[in-house]
Amino acid sequence: MTCLPRRVGRTGTVQWVSSWPHTYPLTAQHSTAQHSAVSFTTDSLLSNPLASVLLKCLSLIHKSSVFRKHESSRIQEEEAFSSKRCLEWFYEYAGCDDVVGPEGMEKFCEDIGVEPENVVMLVLAWKLDAQSMGYFTLQEWLKGMGSLQCDSTEKLRRSLDYLRSVLNDPTNFKLIYRYAFDFAREKDQRSLDLNTAKCMLGLLLGKTWPLFPVFNQFLEQSKYKVINKDQWCNVLEFSRTINLDLSNYDEDGAWPVLLDEFVEWYKDRDMS
Repeated sequence: MTCLPRRVGRTGTVQWVSSWPHTYPLTAQHSTAQHSAVSFTTDSLLSNPLASVLLKCLSLIHKSSVFRKHESSRIQEEEAFSSKRCLEWFYEYAGCDDVVGPEGMEKFCEDIGVEPENVVMLVLAWKLDAQSMGYFTLQEWLKGMGSLQCDSTEKLRRSLDYLRSVLNDPTNFKLIYRYAFDFAREKDQRSLDLNTAKCMLGLLLGKTWPLFPVFNQFLEQSKYKVINKDQWCNVLEFSRTINLDLSNYDEDGAWPVLLDEFVEWYKDRDMS
């Protein structure tokens, strides 16, 4: 706002005239003579209370704008994935090693608010392509967390709902189910010991397959000590395609003997 002083009359009273947004020369009119236009100066502006308040407001607006730009830049930097931050985050749990072991994993689960046996941890391990249950190597961590764009505890917490939703896709579920067999087995064994198999089946099928409690009971009383990969994969197919009353089960089909025996046991159980 441009303000120009005008002296009026002999008393020398000063009036302020606004010509925003342009500045026009204004001739000060005396009672007897013409005077030249009074120049606009900072000193004359600051001598006016209203103009002084205006300058202060403009200064505050400028400072606020600079602050907002700085905050926006800082937030963008924090939201962008940082390999350096991800590495530092890894060593919070790995210590001096290049692998997060059972102790570090326990603290990690506590920090993200998830129980170690929660299925979301299996999905996370799948995303990291972790090779051994209870361990995350540095390479697995950087690659997997990079794909998730997570470099901090808070970011991973915000991604937990996404990880859970992955299980809702049948294709992804099948991939995770197959991954779980190799993830959970001892690396010097080709099969999964029965207790581990029951735990993993409960984790993956316990809430979605109504026959799981009965199948689990069958496994407990069976002669089986281990589950091989063919049996493992066929259990999933069985749970997806066979009716709850087993009426569409084909005994002459290509099902493993394990499932033939389960169907026979189930029918005998119902009859008795």
